[in-house]
Amino acid sequence: MTVTRHTFKVIATVMISIAALNTPAAAVDAPYEVLVFSKTAGFRHDSIATGVQAIRELGASNGFTVTATEDAGVFTGATIDRYDAVVFLNTTGDILDDAQQTVFENYIRAGGGFLGVHAAADTEYDWPFYAQLVGAQFHSHPQIQQAPNLVENRGTAATAHLPRTWTRTDEWYNFRTNPRATARVLASLDETGYTGGNMGGDHPIAWCKTYQGGRGFYLGGGHTIASYAENQFRGLLLGGIRYAASRAKIDCRPETGYTALYDGATTGWSQAGPGGFTNSDATLTSFGGMGLYWHSAKQFTSYSLKLDWRMAGDDNSGVFIGFPPSNDPNSAVRNGYEIQLDATDSADRSTGAIYGVKAPDIAARDAALNPAGEWNGFELLVEGERVRVYLNGVLINDFTNTDPARSLPGHIGLQNHGSGDDVSFRNVRIRELTGDRTVQAEKYTTASGVQPFTKTGAHDGRTLGYVDPGDWAAYDSVDLTGVHAFRARVVSGGPGGTIEVRTGSPTGRVLGSVAVPNTGGWNTFAEVRTALNGVQAGNQAVYLTFTGTGGGLFDVDDFTLVTAAATSSGVPERERGCRGRR
Repeated sequence: MTVTRHTFKVIATVMISIAALNTPAAAVDAPYEVLVFSKTAGFRHDSIATGVQAIRELGASNGFTVTATEDAGVFTGATIDRYDAVVFLNTTGDILDDAQQTVFENYIRAGGGFLGVHAAADTEYDWPFYAQLVGAQFHSHPQIQQAPNLVENRGTAATAHLPRTWTRTDEWYNFRTNPRATARVLASLDETGYTGGNMGGDHPIAWCKTYQGGRGFYLGGGHTIASYAENQFRGLLLGGIRYAASRAKIDCRPETGYTALYDGATTGWSQAGPGGFTNSDATLTSFGGMGLYWHSAKQFTSYSLKLDWRMAGDDNSGVFIGFPPSNDPNSAVRNGYEIQLDATDSADRSTGAIYGVKAPDIAARDAALNPAGEWNGFELLVEGERVRVYLNGVLINDFTNTDPARSLPGHIGLQNHGSGDDVSFRNVRIRELTGDRTVQAEKYTTASGVQPFTKTGAHDGRTLGYVDPGDWAAYDSVDLTGVHAFRARVVSGGPGGTIEVRTGSPTGRVLGSVAVPNTGGWNTFAEVRTALNGVQAGNQAVYLTFTGTGGGLFDVDDFTLVTAAATSSGVPERERGCRGRR
């Protein structure tokens, strides 16, 4: 019986294992099928055969079967739908005809997964869908050499086993564009540690993304035969396959502007109550309790808090928010809220719950959750008295506090619940929203042409849609004091266009404008931003006006008027030079 991405049937359970890796192997996957496609119409890598064999070996140890081919004839609907993931292994040039491209697009839109290895970025330059899926395309490369890889996210099935700085030898691609604005970067190159990097110091080399209903993962390494014998590289390859096949859940939303609260250094943290946390390999692991490791250096008001966590089994912990300073851990229990971590307790006391107050969306939580032994990612989005809980990028709880004694502004903390409750945390980071004003775009005062549109993945479940050239939306009495930038969450499967920010009227003075690209589909959200100039303080009517060519330009989910320090939205597109030999 074939297990496809559409039909989840457990035939047997297979323990995930990566030989000789210093990482727990705890996930149990249902069997699945992977297609490895390695057709070349340009430079041909002598590592292809070795790469195919490595993936076969990973499959034999980890519960998936492998079909390897260079015959593009497999790209028919009846055939491709057998596979939970498709790997483009060092493909080059134009390898699919128009009909085959359409089949692959439909496969991704139906929930399929893609993993591109190395020269997959040197493939199909004239196919816009593929360019968005792979994330970035090849520009040039220096000679093969050793380079430091900075692992930015060590809280995923693909990267948890890697060191923070992973130095290895390969052929390091420069890319035509920077994928950071549309993908979650997992690792980047330190251009000061080798010669020939030309991406201006922000040089992603591994990333993942969601795209038009499917999943994409890209590894820049894999040129050399030796790569496929490296246990750490094989672990990254396996993690990419598992994400593409939807066996491992990762928050692959783009991420910029966060400040580390904990990434190995414990400055600013204090322990309240018994027990505590060990600190090793940039990982906090609980022991004893019941206590609370809290960030005593600063209180936070409105913010996005992200962190990665792992439970060894049926354990108990939580993330506390909104409590006053105290060396008594019970103060946080009485005066704040706990976002619970517990695999088996009652609904309002299980993972993702606002402890004892509001249960998560159980179906959404279970679909987004990685099992015990694997890392998961939380985002706690606190805006005023509202907190939204995202698990691996999926909204699972939305709660608004009405108790003045438990107001959400305050400190944050990590619970060490007691002996035997072993929970680890990594990469605790925050982006403060204090002073910023976020507006749901569909909640306009007056408008012309546009309408609210119900959309999965949108904040509050709706976007400002039906945007055509000349349309506009107005928002009365918006406080512009201190505002210097504009940020919008957008989505487009259409031609894209431009947002103009005006005051006073639809033809009023333009404070700034920002281009909205085709984001890769009507379910693939991205963030755009621009500086604003000549902003006058006080409450004013803000108008968003829209320009472009054609109809159905884009949707706007929400927009933020930024008062905090500006952050980069990613490195701009690089020059488009001639392609060199790989």
